[in-house]
Amino acid sequence: MKTKLWAVGLVLFCTLLTSTAQIFWKLGVEKLSFNILSIITNVNLLMGILLYSIGGILIIISFRGGEVSTLYPIIATSYIWVSFLSIYFLDETMNLFKWLGVFIIISGIIFIGYGSNRSASDGVGAI
Repeated sequence: MKTKLWAVGLVLFCTLLTSTAQIFWKLGVEKLSFNILSIITNVNLLMGILLYSIGGILIIISFRGGEVSTLYPIIATSYIWVSFLSIYFLDETMNLFKWLGVFIIISGIIFIGYGSNRSASDGVGAI
């Protein structure tokens, strides 16, 4: 099965949603006390749960459009999104090692995508 472009786009959008959910969780946990009223009235926590749920549904839908071995590694872009979102919303900083990690993640995703296209087109890696 060849992976469709819409499935790749949907996974990328899913990673943006789930990364945004993690930022909401971080904001929500700062004012969280462990009682039921505090949890159900914590808007940031609830937004995180909602966005994560939507992301889960979208990833399931995206798997209908392609190979899991091609689509699932794209989820690693979540680390990139969280890095950028945490700079903007949480005033966190990126050092050389974090930037190097972002570069390695992007390179790995590109290699996996290229390898998936080659094996589908020329039989390399096909069983």
